Amino acid sequence: MRLSERDDESLLSISPSMANDAFAGPSTPSTSANPGTSNGHSNGHTNGASTSGLKEGFSVRKSGKSVTRVSLPGKTLYDDSLVDREEFVRLVIQSLREVGYIESAATLEAESGYEMELPQVSDFRRYILDGLWGEAEDALLQLGVADHDALYEARFLISRQKYLELLEEDDTTAALHVLRTEITPLNIDTETLHFLSSLLMCADTADLRQRVNWDDSPGSSRRRLLSELQRFIPSSIMIPPRRFSTLLTQALTYQRQSCIYHNGPTPLPIPGSGSSLTSSSSAFSLYRDHLCDKNAFPRITTMILEGHTDEVWNLKWSHDGQFLATVSKDQTAIIWKVGPEEDAATRECSQVFVLRDHEYEVGCLAWSIDDKVLLTGADHVITRWNAQTGACMGKLPSAHHETVTALVWLPDGSGFISGALDRKIILWDADGKQRDNWGTTAIRVTDLAVTPDLTRVVAVGMYHVPTVPNPGPHNGADSGTGAAAGTPGVSQRETRMIVYDLATKQPEASIRLEGELTSVSISQDSRYALVNHTPDEIHLWDLNTARLVRKLTGQRQGNHVIRSCFGGVDGNFVASGSEDANVYIWHRDSGALLEVLSGHGRGSVNAVAWNPRNARMFASCSDDATVRIWESEPGGTFSSDIARISEPDSKGKGKTRERWDATGGRAHTSGLTL
Repeated sequence: MRLSERDDESLLSISPSMANDAFAGPSTPSTSANPGTSNGHSNGHTNGASTSGLKEGFSVRKSGKSVTRVSLPGKTLYDDSLVDREEFVRLVIQSLREVGYIESAATLEAESGYEMELPQVSDFRRYILDGLWGEAEDALLQLGVADHDALYEARFLISRQKYLELLEEDDTTAALHVLRTEITPLNIDTETLHFLSSLLMCADTADLRQRVNWDDSPGSSRRRLLSELQRFIPSSIMIPPRRFSTLLTQALTYQRQSCIYHNGPTPLPIPGSGSSLTSSSSAFSLYRDHLCDKNAFPRITTMILEGHTDEVWNLKWSHDGQFLATVSKDQTAIIWKVGPEEDAATRECSQVFVLRDHEYEVGCLAWSIDDKVLLTGADHVITRWNAQTGACMGKLPSAHHETVTALVWLPDGSGFISGALDRKIILWDADGKQRDNWGTTAIRVTDLAVTPDLTRVVAVGMYHVPTVPNPGPHNGADSGTGAAAGTPGVSQRETRMIVYDLATKQPEASIRLEGELTSVSISQDSRYALVNHTPDEIHLWDLNTARLVRKLTGQRQGNHVIRSCFGGVDGNFVASGSEDANVYIWHRDSGALLEVLSGHGRGSVNAVAWNPRNARMFASCSDDATVRIWESEPGGTFSSDIARISEPDSKGKGKTRERWDATGGRAHTSGLTL
């Protein structure tokens, strides 16, 4: 908004002895303004001109130097820009004030002729923060809150704050008066009124604060009130706090989302803003558009782990990212240690333990939250292993009578959940004692996952529709519900994803899907479920809305159990195995297929797991009996050294290095044994 004549006199301190000069002092609200000005604009004047009659070239004095009032043509920042100049300048003034450049903000106001806000706005802010409730209510109309419903809601928020502060001061008589004479006449809903009334019975101040989730009046409750009231006031009159910073953060967020290979440092929240910026100053800069180097994306095999003698079916990283556990058709599980060194050529990697005490092929596994215990599932048997010594801690009492397909440790470490083809989901404590179960579920569970926020269990599997005998034709129609038409006694099969409430074990959603469902994983924010789905699809579901977000295609899956996962910074990517011996990686939000990684031998790539502590490393396992570690290109070149880690020899070694060419093919064998 432009400075009015009286604004100029107040801000620039014009004196009779200065015909055309004034001082630009600290930026403080002017003494008057026109509250009726629409959207902060004066009546069509160009920049720097106002109703004061001050002429072009008018100057102000700053530290002994004059600052000339600038008059520019047009209303936009540049000739080819869509940015309104007045809005831009006012936001700059606000930003300067917020970070402490008070005199610079005042100088910009004087030079541009634009004022950041009306004096009534500053007064209103002071009324709220000082607890002057009557004055605050009166100021609402002056600030453009004209809508009847908005005015009532704003007045309720002010009266509620006043009521709560009186209760906090133990002045129940005055609080009751506010409740009866100020809040009740606003016709708020009965439930809210009853809740506020019940606060009169609070035992003490601590009880009151806990029930309403706030702190005392000198704390942040009044600032939160001011933030709530801001939504009723036109933003052109009362600019939202940190508006320029918010716009810049939105621009950086858009650039990050548009960068499909973004896999940089994890963003950190800006206190009090609800926004986030990266922890690395080099990852995002206002000086240039953000774009990640594709070469920094993990797409090169740096290590091949050889130790299994048959198909490797599943794998999981420890939570600290230093160990990788793999399970195989050869009835063993192997724990590998993967060193922390950044350079794959010098990284130490070795077998730590080979867990052989399995009677059947091993298909699933899970690390405890502290990485001290590893669970394995072989057929219907669940075994607990000491991951630090390799010792068998015992087989769990037989609770499943068909193949255990899923083992998941609870995020709080209190226990774990198992799911099986016998339609059972069982909750165990950390010591392997059965604690609870879901009874007989509706599906033969092929996989399940627990949301990180510990609220839901998501299970996928085959659903058997109950068979109803066909009573025969009736008036020419077949009434065999759940059976093929004209085929008595034949059940109908379908597949489903069922979302259970973890606390109540009751289903929140049961979604019918087509094809076989072989795996499910959950995003770190607990919002999305990733489901491998035949034929040749991966589905991304929003658990909050129970809606399909998108389908990811390209990989091959028709007959085998294939597992996928989220990966990278913030779970930006989806990686999956495939029956064509490749690893596929998509950008989660756009669905773009980024990479098709070859290297494994013939057969399916059965599972992929992203390192939880290294966003630029993941592992894959295959029917070729190997496990591959994938990382970004070392040194920015396409060629790399691949370390093949095999069965330890008598000296506990067994690490050989082989040079591989750009296509992943073997160039020569060094013969070096370390």
